[in-house]
Amino acid sequence: MENSFGVAQLFLRIALGIGFILPVMDRLGLLGPPGSAGVSWGDWNHFAVYTNTLMPFFNYATANVMAIAVTFAEVVFGICLIIGLKIKYVALGAAILTFTFGLSMAIFTGIRAPFNYPVFVFTGAGLVLSGLSQYQWSIDYFLSNKPHN
Repeated sequence: MENSFGVAQLFLRIALGIGFILPVMDRLGLLGPPGSAGVSWGDWNHFAVYTNTLMPFFNYATANVMAIAVTFAEVVFGICLIIGLKIKYVALGAAILTFTFGLSMAIFTGIRAPFNYPVFVFTGAGLVLSGLSQYQWSIDYFLSNKPHN
């Protein structure tokens, strides 16, 4: 039973990590141009405009800086979750980021918006991962079980 739990947390880490990396690829145009099937933004400008929609209290330039910061965080979260580095802290950061994102979506684009996407599922996944005491098949697990001389 314990082994199946290890598989579950590994699957959750990888799914959540990919869930952070794919939107970054989208906003960088790596999944296709704007308007393509399955593409939300298709380029940085469309993403920055959307970020400004979620943060209308900022001017466009400030929203663009926030978009850069969020993108950087998502890349770090995605990579760290996939490889299993500092999972507890990264997962908690991911939960805070997605909860904030979901609240902004609900307030500025309507209550259905965060539920049309798995925004709060990401929040829950991050909270579950941050609450675990051990992460098998991860760099964290390897480092915690390394013999100390």
